[in-house]
Amino acid sequence: MRGAGAPGGQGQHSGKMGTLGHPRLILLTYLLVALELTCLFMRFSIMPYLTRRLGLDSVAFGYLQTAFGVLQLLGGPVFGRLRCPAAVALVANLVAAVLSFTCIPISTKGVSTHAQAAPPGGARASVFDLKAISRLLLRPGVLPVFLVKVVSGFPSGLFMVMFSIISMDFFQLDAAQAGYLMSFFGVLQMVIQGLVIGRLSSHFSEGALLRTSVLGFIVVGLAMAPMSSVLHFCLLMPGLVFSLCALNVVTDSMLTKAVSASDTGTMLGLCASVQPLTRTLGPTVGGLLYRSFGVPVFGHVQFATNVLVLLALWRQPLAQKPDKVW
Repeated sequence: MRGAGAPGGQGQHSGKMGTLGHPRLILLTYLLVALELTCLFMRFSIMPYLTRRLGLDSVAFGYLQTAFGVLQLLGGPVFGRLRCPAAVALVANLVAAVLSFTCIPISTKGVSTHAQAAPPGGARASVFDLKAISRLLLRPGVLPVFLVKVVSGFPSGLFMVMFSIISMDFFQLDAAQAGYLMSFFGVLQMVIQGLVIGRLSSHFSEGALLRTSVLGFIVVGLAMAPMSSVLHFCLLMPGLVFSLCALNVVTDSMLTKAVSASDTGTMLGLCASVQPLTRTLGPTVGGLLYRSFGVPVFGHVQFATNVLVLLALWRQPLAQKPDKVW
């Protein structure tokens, strides 16, 4: 399906996009992400009970999660022996991979004349080129936003990577009950990120939403310190999910706007590396904190960290750039 008079590559790209269509492409992307996260949370839900059956304590479980984070951060998939959940996850990910290769275009963002493109004829940077990554982080307005993304979300990341152990030891939930709680968390994330954040972003600036998310972390952290029951946590979940979604959406948007269209993929890769980084450092740190101070320490750390971030944001507002032309 090549457009009349269009060059070969341009016509192929336009034809593929015209066949699939942006709404269907977005829907397919959501389905692939939902499939991936479903398989991931299947593993999360059974892992603490399996490790407890094997005699591991919370610190050892943290070390195990750190090993997973290192593998995820390095991008090396390691498959163990198949259990029913692992087999289902394997098949589902194969289906998702086939759909990705066959239905997702190589590029969905056009480079406009106003975008800062790479120099013509220049050598393409290697995917392991640390200088290219450093160059992006040192662009005006990039490093402060990236640091806010990492620092502000890290305390909640500590809590979430230890949540399976907390739900089993502190909340005294069995595997089915923990699964229901994680499903509630997933539904909240879907509703808030899909409906609430989008509507708010059309009425408020990204800077205002970012400060609101940090303020939400502060309030939730303060309320999390005296947490004593699963009902208490369920009441805090909407605020926690809103802060997490707003932080990730706003910072990703600000960071991709701060770079050229040709560097958008690299920047999105940097944004995606924050979660593996949290899963690398978080389990070990979180396991030690949980064993030494209990659940309230996660609320204290989240409160103190985000108070400092909020003060930094008020003293030095982040520069915002207009949307790039698609």
